[in-house]
Amino acid sequence: MAKRHGSFTLVSAILFTIMALSSSASDSDALLKFKESLKNAIALSDWNSSVSPCTDKKANWKGVICWNGHVWGLQLEKMGLSGSIDVDSLSSLRFLRTLSFMDNNFEGSLPDVKELGGLKSLYLSNNKFSGDIASDAFAGMDYLKKLHLANNKFTGKIPESLTYLQRLIELRVEGNRFDSIIPEFHNHLNYANFANNKLEGKIPASLAHFSRDSFSGNEDLCGAPLGNCDTSKKLSKLMIAIIVIVVAAALVAICAVLIILHRRRKTSLLNTEAPLNLQKGAAAARDLDEDEQGSIAGSDSSRKSEPGKLSFVRDDIDRFDLQDLLKASAEILGSGCFGSSYKASLANGQMVVVKRFKQMNNFGREDFQEHMRRLGRLKHRNVLPLVAYYYRKEEKLLVTDFVKNGSLAGHLHGNHNQGHPSLDWPTRLKIVKGVTRGLAYLYAELPSLIVPHGHIKSSNVLLNESFEPLLTDYGLVPAINLEHAQEYMVAYKAPEYTQQNRITKKTDVWSLGMLILEILTGKFQASFLQQAIECEQDLASWVNSIEQQEWISKVIDHEMHDTKNAEGEIMKLLKISLACTEGDAEKRYDMKEAAEKIEGLKERDTDDDFHSSHTSDADVRSLSDDLSVSWNV
Repeated sequence: MAKRHGSFTLVSAILFTIMALSSSASDSDALLKFKESLKNAIALSDWNSSVSPCTDKKANWKGVICWNGHVWGLQLEKMGLSGSIDVDSLSSLRFLRTLSFMDNNFEGSLPDVKELGGLKSLYLSNNKFSGDIASDAFAGMDYLKKLHLANNKFTGKIPESLTYLQRLIELRVEGNRFDSIIPEFHNHLNYANFANNKLEGKIPASLAHFSRDSFSGNEDLCGAPLGNCDTSKKLSKLMIAIIVIVVAAALVAICAVLIILHRRRKTSLLNTEAPLNLQKGAAAARDLDEDEQGSIAGSDSSRKSEPGKLSFVRDDIDRFDLQDLLKASAEILGSGCFGSSYKASLANGQMVVVKRFKQMNNFGREDFQEHMRRLGRLKHRNVLPLVAYYYRKEEKLLVTDFVKNGSLAGHLHGNHNQGHPSLDWPTRLKIVKGVTRGLAYLYAELPSLIVPHGHIKSSNVLLNESFEPLLTDYGLVPAINLEHAQEYMVAYKAPEYTQQNRITKKTDVWSLGMLILEILTGKFQASFLQQAIECEQDLASWVNSIEQQEWISKVIDHEMHDTKNAEGEIMKLLKISLACTEGDAEKRYDMKEAAEKIEGLKERDTDDDFHSSHTSDADVRSLSDDLSVSWNV
């Protein structure tokens, strides 16, 4: 039996090696074919068939980025390249995720990049591309996160297909000749630059938070953050006279028509029925989305609901019903992996956030209600409380308070300026401590859950006006459909799950460590190196690959200010985060160890100038009460 097992292992290894070599060979052929389409490709002289482009993570060809023996990306910048970009050749690179051809001499129209549907980042800035870009040029590129088209000669409208890309977080189109209006983008854009084009009209509300520099050089643009739109533009006297004549003629014509109609209908109106009394409420009800209307039937309250009722889990707020919610003015905040989020402004002035879940069918009605009541009992300064929920078999609604200051992700990766500065070191430490306390509380209050949070990431940390963090989307792992959770939830990206297909009590600690690394480095977990390997869970590996004496200069976010006399504490926190992200769960900190280590950190190495631009007096008091929780979990 042992021999048979050994033979199977040997055969498997041989097959795996053959597959890897085959893949490498196909990558080599594709790249060499791509090279043939280039002109002045002297810089790529080491691209030849005698050497494989990739050996595991090592790249043997210049400008090639490798991952697990596959070509993951190309970074061919400042090489004087010209000619055409052979998209057909590149499309055969199955694992291609990032492309950069910046600072070259490529000309002509935009290549047919939508054939590269797996790309996460595309950088074409500082070339000589020109012409209109087709409206559907980026259709189907659902994984695209970063797109740089700056400083080319593109004309026409900004492609509408960009507005449908749910993962797009960074867009640079400055320095072109785009005209017409800027389309409405989703709120998840963290950076955008439209400067120095020929754009016109009002800046969409979803982009109004960016700085003036992002829109400068467009004379006909208006609206925040630029000046108000002036509808009364200066006209010549001749134009004014023409307008007056036309308007006067139109008014005379309208009056004549109304007089004729009135005379013809005067008699007949005596015999007609009374005009229909249209009520605003009825009209609003008719205009409700049919799918939402269907959601109303068959709802239960927290004990035994009447149909069409929200189930409230808090008694300290004014209650409202589902119809109030559906009729409220709403603003979409974003669309995530579970569904859409909306900010609803109720008639009484109250603002709430409604999250709509369609992949939450692991529980039946009674179990779901009990779990929501359990979450509703949670009360901690660093946990955003659940307000109400709505149950229907096909979908669920969760209602929470609206937090005006936005998410940690927005503050870390958004556009920074004088009115919206980057987070300083004291504020980041405050956020880390608050998140840790909130997570420690969840561990204590939800001991039966293996992962009491399950989806810790910067967009699930909200910040109040004093920059106190609030955890949201916690405790949902048991309710989410398993397949959906495995694909999207952060807990299922931990090493113990990707390698051993299991989650543990230390899985949320790994997620916490990854979040701390994001806070310290200012880099996204999933795309931590611009124009490099954009791979899940590798931020910790990147930090570990750099010598410790270079961490301050190469790892720590350069936009984090107020770090004087704090380098020692910053280094301590960085080491704690690496201990939390240890690949071997047995060697990783548990929640108690992580919390104690983090709580012991100070703002300064000497702790003699405790201050922060975002710190309130309440934050200076003793923190012992926040950590008085049971660790028997």
